[in-house]
Amino acid sequence: METPATDRTKHQTSHEFYKKLCKLAVGGGVAFWVVDFAISLSPISAEYMAAFSISSLPIALVEALVGGLIIACFVSYFLLRFFDKIPTKNPILKALILSFVALVIIEALSTFGNPSNAYVYLLIDTVMNIPRILALGIVIGYLYKKLYGQT
Repeated sequence: METPATDRTKHQTSHEFYKKLCKLAVGGGVAFWVVDFAISLSPISAEYMAAFSISSLPIALVEALVGGLIIACFVSYFLLRFFDKIPTKNPILKALILSFVALVIIEALSTFGNPSNAYVYLLIDTVMNIPRILALGIVIGYLYKKLYGQT
């Protein structure tokens, strides 16, 4: 049986972990959304929205924020939990590796979800998601460096 002091220490450690997780996830999710918003202002956005049957820009932006937060939460969790197991020493590169793994998983799942013309949509969707994922990974890695006092 654990002593109350040990139990309290675990609780504090757990609390700190989730506090850092939230900071990283919110930062990454917001970065994802900002890039999505910038893309939505571009001329290619209308064609992209038509190709994926997106009827409302405000709804698409809300969905992008929620999606970005979910992706950022997973990337942040794995960065915090498995930091020493990810190759390279730079937290930004580690976060980018995890972000691109998430991109591959998302694109693979979207291909199975829409098999008609899957390769055309896969190419368009991947090209549109690369800047979002880059921003998400860079911000999460940068925030990790700030949280842990690295320069």
